[in-house]
Amino acid sequence: MELEDWLIDIIVCPKCRASLRADDAASELVCTGCALAYPVRDNIPVLLVDEARQS
Repeated sequence: MELEDWLIDIIVCPKCRASLRADDAASELVCTGCALAYPVRDNIPVLLVDEARQS
């Protein structure tokens, strides 16, 4: 997963608006608030609550 640090700093969880942290091993962005894990496909974050899984 190759996301720029500035991008991770500005995007937030669409459900609870908390910050996201990168999980490179799983290719996901994990919410620090509600713990939803959003997939990253082809280096593009899929920030849809319906696509997220509970981590």
